[in-house]
Amino acid sequence: MGCLASKFPPDEAQPGNDKVKAHGPSPTSTAGRHQPAGPDSGAAATGVPSFSEFSFADLKSATNNFSPDFIVSESGEKAPNVVYRGRLQNGRWIAVKKFPKMAWSDPKQFAEEAWRVGKLRHQSLANLIGYCCDGDERLLVAEYMHNDTLAKHLFHWESQTIEWAMRLRVALYIAEALAYCSDEGLPLYHDLNAYRVLFDGDGDPRLSCFGLMKNSRDGKSYSTNLAYTPPEYLKNGRVTPQSVIYSFGTVLLDLLSGKHIPPSHALDMIRGKNITLLMDSHLEGRFSIEEATIVVGLASRCLQYEPRERPNVKDLVSALSPLRPKSDVPSYVMLGISKHKEAPPTPQHPLSPMGEACSRMDLTAIHQILVTTHYRDDEGTNELSFQEWTQQMRDMLDARKRGDYAFRDKDFKTAIDCYSQFIDVGTMVSPTVYARRSLCYLMCDQADVALRDAMQAQIAHPDWATAFYMQSVALAKLDMHQDAADMLKEAAGLEEKKQKAAGRG
Repeated sequence: MGCLASKFPPDEAQPGNDKVKAHGPSPTSTAGRHQPAGPDSGAAATGVPSFSEFSFADLKSATNNFSPDFIVSESGEKAPNVVYRGRLQNGRWIAVKKFPKMAWSDPKQFAEEAWRVGKLRHQSLANLIGYCCDGDERLLVAEYMHNDTLAKHLFHWESQTIEWAMRLRVALYIAEALAYCSDEGLPLYHDLNAYRVLFDGDGDPRLSCFGLMKNSRDGKSYSTNLAYTPPEYLKNGRVTPQSVIYSFGTVLLDLLSGKHIPPSHALDMIRGKNITLLMDSHLEGRFSIEEATIVVGLASRCLQYEPRERPNVKDLVSALSPLRPKSDVPSYVMLGISKHKEAPPTPQHPLSPMGEACSRMDLTAIHQILVTTHYRDDEGTNELSFQEWTQQMRDMLDARKRGDYAFRDKDFKTAIDCYSQFIDVGTMVSPTVYARRSLCYLMCDQADVALRDAMQAQIAHPDWATAFYMQSVALAKLDMHQDAADMLKEAAGLEEKKQKAAGRG
């Protein structure tokens, strides 16, 4: 019986490709914010892998069996989709959108739509890198964005609000992303809002690629409050390029006001020329009235009731491009966050099954390996004299045996109790018991004490790769990814050294 229960705070997620097969035509890739690159340059230019088909097993492993711990956003009843963060065997972070059963009943239609979106490559998109059609499972795989959503930074900030120059950058980058998609034949974006705008490791704003596909083949394209929905959609239920412009106008209102206010209310304020009243008070006047007037005017045009009176995407870029204050300041500085540093990749030499399981934090696979290995790695770590075989020793070994039975049966709480009885006596030191109890603590979402046990296993057996592997998993669970990668590399090195020694023998 497992004990996993906790959940990370929600945000809108997403990064790479490992152990996947490419199918269908080679997708065109683009690099750079303003124009596409050659068809073969996308992955190299942007660091984004080519679009591929993933197996369900790969995504299940990457998300730790779609653990609640890995959920980063969850829609309501109108669009019950769940987005998970995940990590592939090559260390790349990904976002996995899991659709409800039978949302796309025809796998061919789903695959075709995914391939259409998957051909896009742009620096202002959180790009789609793969999909999965397995039975009735339908999943999309995208780059993972490490720094939350625009909604989080605008509406739920803790240390500082977004400064004016950064708000202008967000508006421009998202307009450029929409213009690029339109140029590539994908002008429709479903339910554009502040939760669809994400920030990458550099703090640069990106538009989630998930909005380029419906939540189902025939389902609704909008799940937000009706007050923010384009008026024509309420009439006929269809999304048009002009509907996307209207939604972009609501995002401009968010950026101006720092609040999610109904467009009708905002338009009344704009018509009354109450621009200063519309502006976010948390900016404390630190913005250009001239620039704000331009953005307010653009928002007003986007929110016109008649679709034909709204600007097109090229108009958006033309209006926002001249507004480039602090163009030399990195986005993460303006957001007041640290630049994300990705952990180094997994060592180049092949990992053992234990190493692979630890690199993807697959606790179930680690458990199976420890059960199979049993106590073979303890040989030579304890030398007991005849006098030490007392009743206390027999009781201690009985506690270990009961712990082993519970461990095998996945009764991790009982195993912790039994192994603790064995350890507390202190007559015999077993690195295997420490490793097993470490995994039990991980299964019960107690990474701090799991790390302590893994370190004790290393003290008992300094050259034991498993001790380092267990530390790497515990460190990763504690979000200490650089240290986790170092431990994984150390463990792989110890295994390689042991294999070479065995070969020489």
